[in-house]
Amino acid sequence: MYKGYNFKFTKSLGQNFLKSDKVIGEILEGADLKADDLVIEIGPGMGALTKPAANLVRRLMAIEIDTELIPILERELSVFDNIKVINEDVLKTNVGSIIAEELSLDPEIKGVKVIGNLPYYITTPIIMKLLEEDGGIDSITIMMQKEVADRIKAEAGGKEYGSLSIAVKYYCTVTDICDVPKTMFIPQPKVDSAVLRLDLREEKAVTPKDEKLFFSCIKAAFSQRRKTLANCLSGFKGLDKNRVTEIITEAGISPGARAETLTIEDFARLADKIEESI
Repeated sequence: MYKGYNFKFTKSLGQNFLKSDKVIGEILEGADLKADDLVIEIGPGMGALTKPAANLVRRLMAIEIDTELIPILERELSVFDNIKVINEDVLKTNVGSIIAEELSLDPEIKGVKVIGNLPYYITTPIIMKLLEEDGGIDSITIMMQKEVADRIKAEAGGKEYGSLSIAVKYYCTVTDICDVPKTMFIPQPKVDSAVLRLDLREEKAVTPKDEKLFFSCIKAAFSQRRKTLANCLSGFKGLDKNRVTEIITEAGISPGARAETLTIEDFARLADKIEESI
């Protein structure tokens, strides 16, 4: 039972509810919410973050997958007239359509921001869905497993640096908001969390000739982290190792380098050289 409700946490949904008002305040401050913002909240739980956020913004859409939480949310949020609860799986929801509809109904909305406490097991798919959809979002301020946050923030050369680091950097600038100890949740998870704000760029960090090829190249390069770039890309797009070695050299990169040492600019040059060769 939680907060007087006969509610049982669902482990399969990764439910861990934040119980710290201090952390909630840090999230809201870090999200930089404005009075004319539309906010999309992912995983509102019982509304601990929803209520104070709704007091700051023009409109809030709360997307909650757990049907058992809907009547609780409706009761907790009944005093608000600027909140709509949507009982859907965010991974199957067209967030861009929700945003477009709200903007068409209310021309006073000026900004679109996402907030939320993401289930650990689907953090990366949710982030990438929001970034790839290009639905008009200005920023995404979310709590996630600290390990994932470290991977997102990582720079070239670090052991946490990988394809996720590059993908997020391609779409966003990243701001570290706060770390959140596991003791701040009910039930208590096994790991600590962190909050990041991802501000979507007006222009992507780099402009590869073929975006799909760019990301495929990154995925292949990180497929076997202990191997050299030349070995990882051998056979990529039908290119043999000798040709791959030549292409890497033409891109100004050592064939003996490993993927984690390459910057996003390096990968853009490399992908363009590959695109010219196939």
